Amino acid sequence: MSEGSGRNPLALTIEIDGAIGPASARQLQEGLVTAAERKAEVVILELNTPGGLVTSMREMIADILASPIPVIGYVAPAGGHAASAGTYILYATHLAAMTPGTNIGAATPIEIGGLPSLPGGGNNNDSKDQKGAAPGEPAGDPMMAKVTNDAVALIRSLAELRGRNAEWGEKAVREAATLTANAALEQHVIEIVAHDKAELLRLADGRIVDVAGRKEVLATRNIQEETVRPGWLIQLLQVITDPNVAIILMLVGVYGLVFEFSSPGMVAPGVVGTICLLLGLYALNFLPINYAGLALMLLGIAFLIMEALNPTVVLGLGGAAAFLLGAAMLLRVEAPGFALSWAVVGTAAALSLGLALLAGSYLLAVRKRPSPVGAQAMRGLPAKVVDWQACEGHVMAQGERWRARSDEAFVPGEGVEVTGIKGLVLSVRRLQSQSPARDPGNGEQS
Repeated sequence: MSEGSGRNPLALTIEIDGAIGPASARQLQEGLVTAAERKAEVVILELNTPGGLVTSMREMIADILASPIPVIGYVAPAGGHAASAGTYILYATHLAAMTPGTNIGAATPIEIGGLPSLPGGGNNNDSKDQKGAAPGEPAGDPMMAKVTNDAVALIRSLAELRGRNAEWGEKAVREAATLTANAALEQHVIEIVAHDKAELLRLADGRIVDVAGRKEVLATRNIQEETVRPGWLIQLLQVITDPNVAIILMLVGVYGLVFEFSSPGMVAPGVVGTICLLLGLYALNFLPINYAGLALMLLGIAFLIMEALNPTVVLGLGGAAAFLLGAAMLLRVEAPGFALSWAVVGTAAALSLGLALLAGSYLLAVRKRPSPVGAQAMRGLPAKVVDWQACEGHVMAQGERWRARSDEAFVPGEGVEVTGIKGLVLSVRRLQSQSPARDPGNGEQS
């Protein structure tokens, strides 16, 4: 652990591997808090990401800019990349580095359904006559032009803050330009190319960085390096904030509650369903969702449940259609790692519709059967003899005392079977599985 004298300084590594999302933002935030508590000399933010959500990206940039401890951005391992949102984050770090065999760039904002993804909002209006419009900046699209210009302003401001190549940053946004590690070093996009963290810390030693408005000289030669592992909550967030997982959790939750309400006392479906439903809603709370799409999905599930309880076919088809439309509208943006899989959505809709139709067909078959009433309902029921004289007496059947007749003689407590009813008198016979001398006890045999 680092002491206040800096005699045994510490470098803490935070590994972000995968799409930038709520889990990544929380992981960085907690890592920086840990670094401050342990008085680390520097934090190494190791990136390998295809991009992600703008909200999480901006949270991470804000945390880096406010950090009292220098943050070294490091794109690794070989074969990795810092694309899209990762480019902005690397530009925000106090010192930027890459390992050979990695790349950076392709930071063009992505749009779906007329809504922006990177970064939200906008502040310029000079887009209509721009030349060389790249993917993400279609000519004549004011909304996309505003999004693109805002992204350009963001990356240029970060470049100016860290003294990096602002022109290439703008090119990465407008034209989705990319660079290899050596090319990025030559164009002053990064400061260091290092094969591993030991070399990175050696090359970073003695460099001057601006940390929260003050100049600081890094002393990183031969210091101890340690990786901060994400806690269980962050690992859970990484799983459930995948929109496909969130949808599955919600489906399991809804149907678990349906099974519990239809069969009270089972407990397990209700417990599992409640937990899954809450986890699904908790995950969706972190994602940029369209609430109209969520409402359509829930309406579709409700229709499918109603179809199962009251078969009409129309409700089933309408429920499946509402569920699919809602899934198509659910996410406001299509960021890398946060796109809905139509295989998952289609399978979920098909299973829900199939379950509804299966339950409906079963209920229809039950409805078509004649309901046993009167003598038909009594025939075959077990009973227990209360008293008997000659060919008649009294028996207990379904908790009620009945008069009974038979050609056989019985003893009190003996089990019998109802063969018919005439008026209010039962016809009974001895159970086939017992002898005349056997006392069946409770008579609850079939």
